[in-house]
Amino acid sequence: MKSIIYPICVGVALLLSGCGIYTTYKPVEKVPDNLYGESVQADTVAPLNSLDWKELFTDPQLQTLITTALNQNIDLRTSDLRIKEAEAALRASKLAFLPSFMLAPQGGVSSFDKSKASWTYTLPLSASWEVDIFGKLRNAKKQSAALLEQSKDYRQAVKTQLISSVANTYYTLLMLDEQLEISVSTETSWKETVDVMRKLMNAGQGTEASVSQMEATYYSICNSVLDLREQINQVENAMCLLLGETPHHIERGKLDGQQFPEHIAVGVPVTLLSQRPDVRSAERGIEQAFYVTNQARAAFYPSLNLSGNVGWTNSAGQMIINPGKLIANAIGSLTIPLFSRGRNKANLEIAKAQQEEAALAFEQTLLNAGKEVNDAMTQYQTAINKSQLFTSQVEASERAYRSTKLLMTHGPTTYLEVLTAQQAYLTAQLQQTANKFNEIQGVINIYHALGGGQ
Repeated sequence: MKSIIYPICVGVALLLSGCGIYTTYKPVEKVPDNLYGESVQADTVAPLNSLDWKELFTDPQLQTLITTALNQNIDLRTSDLRIKEAEAALRASKLAFLPSFMLAPQGGVSSFDKSKASWTYTLPLSASWEVDIFGKLRNAKKQSAALLEQSKDYRQAVKTQLISSVANTYYTLLMLDEQLEISVSTETSWKETVDVMRKLMNAGQGTEASVSQMEATYYSICNSVLDLREQINQVENAMCLLLGETPHHIERGKLDGQQFPEHIAVGVPVTLLSQRPDVRSAERGIEQAFYVTNQARAAFYPSLNLSGNVGWTNSAGQMIINPGKLIANAIGSLTIPLFSRGRNKANLEIAKAQQEEAALAFEQTLLNAGKEVNDAMTQYQTAINKSQLFTSQVEASERAYRSTKLLMTHGPTTYLEVLTAQQAYLTAQLQQTANKFNEIQGVINIYHALGGGQ
């Protein structure tokens, strides 16, 4: 009998594989042309996302903060739990291939017309097994496997976002620290200038209007210092939230002296596919939808179930036998859907539509990835190009300020010219600091846009 059933099952499986039930998902290999945009050329050297995050972010205090965040962040710990859930679901789908067993002992006491009570019992061990001829269990297992990989991709996405956020917040603090230092120094210098101008006015060498204008600017700088201190406090609190800690002071270094790779490479688009977790996750979504569609097709075909039980009983029809005797039976059932074709057809149409939706979501994820890489590279390259210009601007503004201040003492220059020159010098310094941060932020954004490092 077995020699007949086996070839039949194999033949049926080969026949139905042409219907898509046993087909295997094939990964997407093609990406849009000029994914990064024409202005950004993909390099063939090792890209930024091949680096470990410790190789990119070399500041020891930043490394400590990132390590703390990776250990304590709530979102990352939640993603770990999602992986555990997906692993359990995959184990359950694998166990579905095995027979299930159940022990259901039964017993009872009966008496008729005050006769002696008789005790009956049955100790059956039942087993049932669904034979996966039409691929329903197989496709469910592959769907669970894809879900597990998608959960891992989600965790990598959370990790990359977390590292980027901690680094971005850290360098924001360094930028604000430098701007605060510049503003405090300017505040002190301006206060001295106001005092000197008031003394000159008292000596008859100045006007009240000029001194009042200088004082108004001084108070404006004082307000800027207070605003910067408030921003620093808010950014420190944001950092603590990323770390999963209560608000406290963040130990940090200086903006000057931060080192990064001299050459920033983005890699070829296929690297983007292999590194970006959101792209991988979107493709896992297509894979899941693919196997859900296969399951919907399998619903049109019969399901074969084998069941049986074995055990002991002392009840045999009208007789009670002691000791009990062995009982055994086996049943095979073939369930054929007759009146649910319309529902199964609707479910198949839904599954196909969801598969198409997943493909469109994957395409959109690719386009978003290309945009993010282009934006990050443009930001980084623009900041690099501005760097020398800001250096020259600061040097020129400083010379202008010192010259006008000297001319005011020994020449016809007015207070207004000195005021304008000093404001221009302060603005140039603050803009130069902001541009340093933009350059660093560009590196962080490239790291994040390429899917993070190891």
